[in-house]
Amino acid sequence: MFAILLGFLLPASAGAAVPPVKGRGALSPVLTELARPFVAAQAPAAQATTVGLPAAGPGSLVRDGEAVRVTARFDGAAIASLPALREAGAEVVSASPEQQTLTLSVSPDDLADVASVPAVQAVWQERQPITYGAGEGPCEGGAVLSEGLGQLRVGEAREAFGLRGKGITVGVLSDSYNVATKAASGGAIATHAAEDVASNDLPGPASGCAEQQLPVTVLSEAGGEVADEGRAMLQIIHDLAPHAQLAFATAFKSEISFAQNIERLARPVAAGGAGADVIVDDVAWFEEPFFQDGPIAAAINKVTGEGATYLTAAGNDNLINGGQDIASWEATSFRDSGSCPTAVLLIGGVNGKHCLDFDPSGGTDNTFGITVKAGETLTLDLQWAEPWYGVNTDLDAFLLSGAGTVLTESVEGNSGPKGTQRPVEIIQWTNSAGSARTVQLAINRFSGGDPRLKFILMENGDGVSATEYPASSGGDVVGPSIFGHAGAASAISVAAVPFNNSATPERYSSRGPVVHLFGPVEGTTPAAPLGAVQVIAKPDVAATDCGATTFFARLSAGAWRFCGTSAAAPHAAAVAALLRQAKSSLTPQIYTEALTNNAAPVGSFGPEAVGGGLVNADAALSSLPGPLAGGDGPSSAAPPLTSGVAGGSGSAAAAAPTTSPASTAATSPASRSAPSTRILRHPRRIVRAQAAAVRVRFVFGSDQAGSSFLCKVDRSAYRGCAPSFRPRVRAGVHVLKVKARGATGLTDPTPATFRFRVEGD
Repeated sequence: MFAILLGFLLPASAGAAVPPVKGRGALSPVLTELARPFVAAQAPAAQATTVGLPAAGPGSLVRDGEAVRVTARFDGAAIASLPALREAGAEVVSASPEQQTLTLSVSPDDLADVASVPAVQAVWQERQPITYGAGEGPCEGGAVLSEGLGQLRVGEAREAFGLRGKGITVGVLSDSYNVATKAASGGAIATHAAEDVASNDLPGPASGCAEQQLPVTVLSEAGGEVADEGRAMLQIIHDLAPHAQLAFATAFKSEISFAQNIERLARPVAAGGAGADVIVDDVAWFEEPFFQDGPIAAAINKVTGEGATYLTAAGNDNLINGGQDIASWEATSFRDSGSCPTAVLLIGGVNGKHCLDFDPSGGTDNTFGITVKAGETLTLDLQWAEPWYGVNTDLDAFLLSGAGTVLTESVEGNSGPKGTQRPVEIIQWTNSAGSARTVQLAINRFSGGDPRLKFILMENGDGVSATEYPASSGGDVVGPSIFGHAGAASAISVAAVPFNNSATPERYSSRGPVVHLFGPVEGTTPAAPLGAVQVIAKPDVAATDCGATTFFARLSAGAWRFCGTSAAAPHAAAVAALLRQAKSSLTPQIYTEALTNNAAPVGSFGPEAVGGGLVNADAALSSLPGPLAGGDGPSSAAPPLTSGVAGGSGSAAAAAPTTSPASTAATSPASRSAPSTRILRHPRRIVRAQAAAVRVRFVFGSDQAGSSFLCKVDRSAYRGCAPSFRPRVRAGVHVLKVKARGATGLTDPTPATFRFRVEGD
């Protein structure tokens, strides 16, 4: 049973007479105080302090934005009182005719009017209940929780074993952390890092949760057109392992920089790194080799050899046509057809006489048909089995129209002995027609031998609807699309399963296996051939995607959904962090086996689609040899830190979301604090309209000069708006929310809210 201590009432002033408040006799003591004009005008947190209740958590007022949830008891005319209640500014949440009560959402400044409705007998506040379920509450992952918490049985596991990631550092490599200027799907970005910390969706000094006030360590950020996908990945990890320390480094500067940042994340903090125990990424570079480990994979091999656990997104390149995976085509050797299409023959300087024969049946076919959907871009990555810096064959790719004219050709140039010394050609073409077009691929050998070769259609799950040779035959292999460091034996490659269906992988989740023929890239000396063809089973495991975040990447039914293997990988990484916390002395291979050997089946799909199956955190932890570390229970509420952040102390310092070894310059308190937002002017609570839609006017203000504003009406996304805002609305109940953004980019984490109803005459 949860005991409640009634808050005390504060006098208006010593010796002063307290003026009566209309309708106060029906209001509870807490609501009587809340209804006073000087209290109703305060921010929600200040209101809570004034009436003597906690600002959040069990026992606090249940709120709908700035409105409070109340229950009203009537003298037998509850339903008949609805028009008067709405006129007074109340919104009905639920009704009990049997008990003659209504649950209402009411702005504090409308409480007296609601209590004055004739049939009202009493009005009292609703308080946040105490919960006993795992994974609940603002300190168990924040305001927005990914459904992976339940699907992967993480909430159950961390309650059973007392594990939430304490003492483990998880590093993320992606595009960016906190520099995006717009949402991935367009428009204004819904949150930045400061807001995520304030809502406890990320750790940081401004978090209201104990054990979660160390900021994200940012070693390297990206610039340009980025979407802060790394921050979304960190949110997922925080949902599942809320006590883990988090770190970030960009993978977007270059392939080599990516590899360097892997090692930097694993490096001890004293040596300028983040000391990451678990590292996860969701990035692939086109040029990463198919048939050997490249520089990124070599870096993964290094850090896992030193004890880190590394996970990576399997990729989103699978394509399905007629139930078959068609995203790649591979031949064990180059088959010379002895001729090329006429358009290729006529191109000067390409030696267009040795085009590949795609027909495995013994016939001859020097083109490969690919059907590209309207408006889509075909991206084809062709590679052949020669080691980096040991390339002796030069292949070129051409894309032809149905009429045989050249649409485009490969852009990598000479790959041979005097060229790039990377056996890769990439070709891209956009179908700008209004309907699907079938184009023809031709691959010519300019010089060299007859190596094994493969191309992958890197379509991010869509864009190509059919291919000429959709099934494996005669030694040719069709389908597998995992490549690069996602195929490294030392990395845990993660496939995607939708959060609302554990019986199927996502159609776009890349399939395996991976074939390697050479040792890893090390310097500029070509790697020697392996003693035998190495077939690497990939992916290793599957995890949740399309879970909820605060801002990324697609708004669906009011929730921001983060889909793709980019989302699955951090889910699995969080479980890996719990495994390492439970038993820190094991080898990376044992953690990998705990994940893969104890995963749950995904329908009837095999290892080429989901590896060992869907991650099961409870079973994986149960498989570890005991005794296991524990005692890492839920966080308790805690005030934001007031010191320990470079540049100052107090609430302004608490707003700083990240730290970096290079970020130690002091800034003014105003530049480190989020602005507060006020609605200075608004329409009536009930707006009468003669037309089907009407414009209403709002005026906004902020305590920081130079602030801009973000607005949302009902379920729309936040978008930039002017201080004088006039949305057009139709009949019905509407909710406007607005938050100010200061000149330094920090945004008010508690938007101002106004509820109103438009009624037709």
